[in-house]
Amino acid sequence: MKGNKATVLTFAEKCKNILVSNWQGHLNTIKADAKGSKEDIHTSKVKYIFKKGKPFIWVPEKDLHNLNTIIDERGSFAVTSPFPGSLASLLRSAKKLPSRVALTGDVVPLKDKKVQSATESLREAILSEHNVVSESSYSVSGILSSSNLGLTSRSENLLELLDGEEQYVVYRFNLRSCMFIDGKGGAHEVGLEDFEASRADTLSPFSAMLIDGINQSEARRRALMLFCFIYLNVNAKDAYMLSVDRKGFDVLGKVPSLATKDGFREYQWKEFRFSFKEEARDIEAFCCQLIAMEEEVLKNVSGYSGLG
Repeated sequence: MKGNKATVLTFAEKCKNILVSNWQGHLNTIKADAKGSKEDIHTSKVKYIFKKGKPFIWVPEKDLHNLNTIIDERGSFAVTSPFPGSLASLLRSAKKLPSRVALTGDVVPLKDKKVQSATESLREAILSEHNVVSESSYSVSGILSSSNLGLTSRSENLLELLDGEEQYVVYRFNLRSCMFIDGKGGAHEVGLEDFEASRADTLSPFSAMLIDGINQSEARRRALMLFCFIYLNVNAKDAYMLSVDRKGFDVLGKVPSLATKDGFREYQWKEFRFSFKEEARDIEAFCCQLIAMEEEVLKNVSGYSGLG
């Protein structure tokens, strides 16, 4: 695992992965009335797919965005890295934020033929992801079986756009700027040329399922603690999967901090990066390499119970 160069993605790649891994974000438009634009901002959570380098957004018919964009097409769109289940409450308690993408641009409504094309792309994406999961090997299903798919499956959460009774207006979000914001709040501007040239990982649509599947398994979380100990010589009291990508994954570990005056040891949550020996080109490769690492650390720790 060690000695792998270029083990961290570029900011552009991180942005693409986040946009592909999630299915909902916060859309902001400028409030408007019959007299024109106002200074106030209207914000709501909307669902989307990421296609050909742009978000395609489904806005409910009754949402104020539909009026606002007639007067002023300018808008912004914010999407966070998936933080499903127990990870959400952990990040709040640790006073950490998930990484996120902030986009500015124009919110442009699609005409009928373009709406049909976007809807067909949505249908194809849902079917493709469903097929990957249903046809996956034991290595993949063993991890995903612990995940709450109703909350973490991108295809399951997008399905209501096709089958629900609510009517939507579909928009294309034309980018003007892109910003990657890390978990510490640091903002990193991403050039549009770099953004357009980058590609999202093929495992990104399954990120939320993978993260939740690993975090819901006590055995796999113990394995993450062993990763910290065997690979980094760090004694973690607890650990959670934070993010996944083709080059590796990030773990949030609960590690000792400085001892207090009364002699008690305090703990803090700290991020650790683990890199694969080879890039994981898909969800199958990711799960196989993760399991191989689990088996490797178990061989180095005697008396440790199996992962089952």
